[in-house]
Amino acid sequence: MSGNPLDEAVSATMRGHPEVVRRWLANEPGSWGFLAGKAVLDCRRKLGRHLTEAERRAVWRLLWGRLTALREGLRDRP
Repeated sequence: MSGNPLDEAVSATMRGHPEVVRRWLANEPGSWGFLAGKAVLDCRRKLGRHLTEAERRAVWRLLWGRLTALREGLRDRP
């Protein structure tokens, strides 16, 4: 792990909810909201406090980047 609570929360969310990640990859409604909410809650638990608006947006941005990178990686597979 990187030691960055935002990064750790996003990683934990994706690892902990692979079925929802698969649903996001399939563009199923509700999957983004579930993952975004879980990542914020995971980060909040790691920090022991509420996130600032900037931190919440950073978590969402990081999660979105990881998910889209995963999607692109899957597209590149033979």
